[in-house]
Amino acid sequence: MQQPQDANAEQAILGRISKMVSDEKTLRDLLAGGSNDGGTERERLAALERELDQCWDLLRQRRALSEAGEDPGGARVRPSSTVEGYRS
Repeated sequence: MQQPQDANAEQAILGRISKMVSDEKTLRDLLAGGSNDGGTERERLAALERELDQCWDLLRQRRALSEAGEDPGGARVRPSSTVEGYRS
């Protein structure tokens, strides 16, 4: 059974992911509309995508540790170079 602080940490990660997904949609809409500096939006989008990959990886680590009966607090954010390109 998940400890309350573990559930709170997972909810915080999920909240962050939700916010980033919303930001990603906004950036994609801006790029599709072509009304702003596309280069700046593409850079922001790429950075956001890397951060999203890291958040999803952290969430997966926490869940795997919890399922294995270990402390999910042992999960750590890994470099984007490590998590980029993972396939679900």
